[in-house]
Amino acid sequence: MQPKDADVIVVGAGLAGLVATAELVDAGRSVLLVEQEGEQSLGGQAWWSFGGLFLVDSPEQRRLRVKDSVELAWQDWLGTAGFDREEDYWPRRWAEAYVNFAAGEKRSWLHQMGHRFFPVVGWAERGGYGATGPGNSVPRFHIAWGTGPGVTAPFEAKVRDGVARGLVRLACDHRMESLVTSAGTVAGIRGSILERTTTPRGRLASRGVVGEFEFSAGAVVVTTGGIGGDHGLVRDAWPARLGMPPATMLSGVPQHVDGRGIQAAQGAGGRVINPDRMWHYVEGIKNWNPVWPNHGIRILPGPSSLWLDAAGNRLPGPLYPGFDTLGTLEHLRSTGFDYSWFVLNKAIIRKEFALSGSEQNPDLTGKSVRDVLKRATAGVPGPVQKFLDHGEDFITATSVPDLVAAMNTLAKSATDGRAPVLSAESVLAELQARDREIANPFSKDAQVTAIRGARTYLGDRLIRTATPRPILDPKDGPLIAVRLSVLTRKTLGGLETDLDSQVLGANGAPVPGLFAAGEAAGFGGGGMHGYRSLEGTFLGGCLFSGRAAGRAAAG
Repeated sequence: MQPKDADVIVVGAGLAGLVATAELVDAGRSVLLVEQEGEQSLGGQAWWSFGGLFLVDSPEQRRLRVKDSVELAWQDWLGTAGFDREEDYWPRRWAEAYVNFAAGEKRSWLHQMGHRFFPVVGWAERGGYGATGPGNSVPRFHIAWGTGPGVTAPFEAKVRDGVARGLVRLACDHRMESLVTSAGTVAGIRGSILERTTTPRGRLASRGVVGEFEFSAGAVVVTTGGIGGDHGLVRDAWPARLGMPPATMLSGVPQHVDGRGIQAAQGAGGRVINPDRMWHYVEGIKNWNPVWPNHGIRILPGPSSLWLDAAGNRLPGPLYPGFDTLGTLEHLRSTGFDYSWFVLNKAIIRKEFALSGSEQNPDLTGKSVRDVLKRATAGVPGPVQKFLDHGEDFITATSVPDLVAAMNTLAKSATDGRAPVLSAESVLAELQARDREIANPFSKDAQVTAIRGARTYLGDRLIRTATPRPILDPKDGPLIAVRLSVLTRKTLGGLETDLDSQVLGANGAPVPGLFAAGEAAGFGGGGMHGYRSLEGTFLGGCLFSGRAAGRAAAG
């Protein structure tokens, strides 16, 4: 093998890879940053994200009179993760370290890097099963000012400064296919050089192989993401506890998110644990203006929409919008159909619908205070209105019979006629029953109680939860139905790592020279989330594990 090309090779230029590289630059180490996409794609999936970050007892929370603590956050994490396996030793240690990080230096570290946060903290994954069950007891979803691009920008700037100083070499359009070992130690990587692409970020490009490469270094850090872009791999890993995998799914990530780096690390002796743990959303809608094939967007819903399965049955509590992603996925898979419905009206969509993704939130991404204020005071947000106008999953009507007829037509066309036929009378009865519960300030309907409970939080009352009103009130019309599909997103399991992000082998000992971070490592330890996520923890997991990997590899 040639002399070393760098002190450390970092494979993958997403958020975890950028953070690891930035740490290595700070330590004065030389880095070869290898990325299969073009240079225009630095930041990876994080660039596309809404920029939500999990923080505990933050100034933003305290200003909104939210009382949080590391003890409450750890209680929520344990109830959500459900750790129950021997392999959960390192994931649990990573989880505890991360919760303490989120309650400690995380915010000040990011603030020093230049990050700022939207003042209203979001309340995601609200649970509803009891104090020790899944879900966030309080709002903890802090939106970074600038969304995903705002999160990645300071780390990309550090990396580019490292390039200017001669410490970092960018090797884009290089696809790693295997790790190179020498005397039992990972000492480099090899793979294919792809045709250079100038295709815009995320878009599919036809790229042939134009050569091969082999690089050597003292250590390799794998930060290549998960498997969400390859639906075949998702189905292969799909656990029986969630029922049969959907025949059709939308893609929340580009198709190059294919698990290749995880497989290469396995080939060098790394151990993958918890591959059956995954996080896919049930509120996916087909992007009317797609970037990559089968591109789906997730609705970030408030709690007021009526949720019906494909046959028109209302989902049981606490499976309300925004309460329990995995529980809702498991329930819907038991119905035998790949879609469900939100039924709502214009007043609800105006207040409660946000769309995940940096490109769907130009006001926050562009750091426009004026446009953010307009979102809170104007009508339906512009990106949501475009889906109402152009999205194939959105239906509007002035009466329930017309709405249900259009829902049946859409379902039939998408399922070769196998969709159950919805009854206008049944849907109307569900809506009328729900609306009768709104007439009083008290109710036996747990969703109505949850809506009123949400509005006791100032942030929800201001921008996320509509005033409880009858859905059938003509003044709040028209009626709207939204077809929802499963949207692939995150791999919760991954390469097992210790707290220094060293990849562990089958014998539990570190594989010399090999580190992993981000989704490839289950965001730390091989699955620090356990079975479920509290949200805002994916970007945070990339930050935390990327930092740990960079600092350890520097040593």
